[in-house]
Amino acid sequence: MRTHDWSASPLGAPETWPQSLRTAVGMVLGSKFPSCLVWGPDLITLYNDAFRPILGIEPEALGRPFSEVWSEAWDTIGPIADRAFAGEPTLIEDFPLIVERHGYPEQTYFTFCYSPVRDETGNVAGFLDTVIETTGKVLAEQRQSFRLALEERLCGVTEPRAVMAAAVEALGRHLGANRVGYSEVQAGDETIVWDACFVDGVEPLIGTFAPSDFGSVSIARQRQGLTEVCNDVEADPAQVHATWAAIETRSFVSVPLVRDGRLTATLYVNFRDVHHWTAHEIALVEEVAARTWVAVARARVDGALRQSEAHYRALFENIDVGYSIHEVKFDENQNPVDYRVVEANPAFERQTGLVDAVGKWVSELTPGIEQHWIDANGHVLLTGEPVRIENYVEPLARWYDVHFFRTGEPREPRVAVLFNDISERKVAEQQLRELNATLEKRVAERTAERNLLATIVEVTDIMVLAVDLDFNILAINTANADEFERIYGVRPKAGDNMLGLLADQPEHQEQVRAGWAQGMRGENVTFVEDYGGPGRVRPYYEVNFRPLRNEAGEQIGVYQFVIDVTQRVRGQAQLAEAQDALRQSQKMDAMGQLTGGVAHDVNNLLTPIVGGLDLLQRKGLGGGREQRLIAGALASAERVRVLVQRLLAFARRQPLQPQPVDVGSLIAGMADLIGSTSGPQVKVTVDTASDLPPALADPNQLEMAILNLAVNARDAMPNGGQLTISARAGDVERAHSSGLAAGPYIRLSVADTGTGMDAETLKRAVEPFFSTKGIGRGTGLGLSMVHGLAAQLGGTLKINSKPGLGTNVELWLPANPR
Repeated sequence: MRTHDWSASPLGAPETWPQSLRTAVGMVLGSKFPSCLVWGPDLITLYNDAFRPILGIEPEALGRPFSEVWSEAWDTIGPIADRAFAGEPTLIEDFPLIVERHGYPEQTYFTFCYSPVRDETGNVAGFLDTVIETTGKVLAEQRQSFRLALEERLCGVTEPRAVMAAAVEALGRHLGANRVGYSEVQAGDETIVWDACFVDGVEPLIGTFAPSDFGSVSIARQRQGLTEVCNDVEADPAQVHATWAAIETRSFVSVPLVRDGRLTATLYVNFRDVHHWTAHEIALVEEVAARTWVAVARARVDGALRQSEAHYRALFENIDVGYSIHEVKFDENQNPVDYRVVEANPAFERQTGLVDAVGKWVSELTPGIEQHWIDANGHVLLTGEPVRIENYVEPLARWYDVHFFRTGEPREPRVAVLFNDISERKVAEQQLRELNATLEKRVAERTAERNLLATIVEVTDIMVLAVDLDFNILAINTANADEFERIYGVRPKAGDNMLGLLADQPEHQEQVRAGWAQGMRGENVTFVEDYGGPGRVRPYYEVNFRPLRNEAGEQIGVYQFVIDVTQRVRGQAQLAEAQDALRQSQKMDAMGQLTGGVAHDVNNLLTPIVGGLDLLQRKGLGGGREQRLIAGALASAERVRVLVQRLLAFARRQPLQPQPVDVGSLIAGMADLIGSTSGPQVKVTVDTASDLPPALADPNQLEMAILNLAVNARDAMPNGGQLTISARAGDVERAHSSGLAAGPYIRLSVADTGTGMDAETLKRAVEPFFSTKGIGRGTGLGLSMVHGLAAQLGGTLKINSKPGLGTNVELWLPANPR
């Protein structure tokens, strides 16, 4: 301070300072304590050399305003300084400061005393800041507080890992570390396993490391039981930099646990950045490590004890063997006369049938019990020799195998008893003796019974097969072997693996596996399914699976018995198809009769109407208006006549003139008409075979039918598409799916690429008046007329359609032999 240039300071040169200031400065410079003087309205700072370390990394503060020097803490210091200038001495205790006095920043604590200093007039001109460092006291208090909090947190924690987790978390939060954890060195010293780990801002350590990953020097030091401290890994050549970089660690402390000369565990604290460890921090980590290992050891011992007790209690409670402890009563001559049950497990009640036996004397529980049971208890208690008895208890009507042995404290010995109810065994032994007497006869009867059963199974038509859980064949009868060979082409036998036999038929192998898997669930299963390859017969079977169990009731396999139900299944399917076809035929016949009758009646009524209108038109009666009305009426009558013809065609009552028709020429002659009717967006293609025989049909009605089908196809393609009209010759054999009689036919096809029909619409497509075109856009009689025409000519109509894929209508007409 003496060498400082004060000329630029608000205080001016020292020789101009007032006496009060010079006196105060002399006190500061003469003090061995860190002291600072703050003077004047500008709060100019003056201090001795002892005060400089408190400023830490602050720049030279001499002559600067105190508020500027302590700007970061002025919210706290400012009001206290104001009180000092007001003449009130004040004290700031344990104020935290980061100072750099050993080459690195460190946390310190100081107590400041602000004492007012008055000038020559008696007014407060400044204050004297006297400082005492309290870092050691504060850190000691913090350590004590942390220890107490840790003790409280670990109190009642009984699981070792929970102890470690609580300790490392508490230590990590207290130190502000990035990672604190616990690791164990495995037997053989080849791997380190990371256990409980607290992290903040870094990844936890999981898995295993080799000790060599951390360097031989580091591991050797810890094996000596020495705490390893590293402020900066990169500055320590003994450290393996790559390992620490991989786990985001720059600074660490590692406290080893060495037992019996072997490094067994470490408690480590990691910082991601450089950290200068203080003696207080290192001591705290070592204390926590020691406290944690004691707590973990105690928790493991307590856990082992609890586990042992739990095992004993579980054994006591769950074993099927009866267990009880007896107190024996003797008379004055030391002869046993009774015993009392003082403890018993649940099996005691199951084995004896005695309820609430604890605390009761046996004479009360089982009056009349044989004396030898009481004597056995007394003998064991008096001699200490164990006894085993197998005998009958008359009051309980049971046989027992009983072990007696002495237990308890010497001053209060008791008898422990282990026993089993062997009544069933005794009954079985008696039955065995009786069985042995008639064994030969029983074996012969049983053998004959089994032979008869085996013969029945072997000759029956029902297919029987048993396999184990790996699909190995245990038994198979002839019917099953024959059928297996018939549908799969390979003959099985006992010992074969069923899936192995089908290894070259993966599809059928998977079907067999899936079917048998249902039976392997351990339940009774019945289902019907078809089996076999497409090149062989593929019959239907009713398959019944039943689990195959051993004498202990464990499932060891599955057996099946199978019945060929092909005829039944196919008969049911054919019956359903026939019934459906019959219902459809009856429906269409009824609709045909109705529409035919109505059409005839309308036709009869229409004839005189048309005749009258025609007569009026030819005679020219009335004026121009009347003639237009007559012409309109005739046009309407003509439309009704066409409608009637369509109804008669559906009802198969229209007058037809069947004759040989060249279908190819007829279609070619209609191509232009169909093209103009379909419009420019529809591409029309005609594809007819050149060698078509004539078809037996009415050419006029056939033209109308083709035109109707073309119009329907056009309407199904509102955005345009492809319309294909084709004709092919073909022979229909007996029992054809179309239901046609056997013979030659012409198949006329009209196909489009339009919207197509769903199944429900397709089902109703030929019904009269059914239409999907909307009101006013069709009569719904086009397909009905074509269907009726085909049926009347001895042919049929087939429609194939799917939504989005278009429609193909096939008109089958009988061919006329040349």
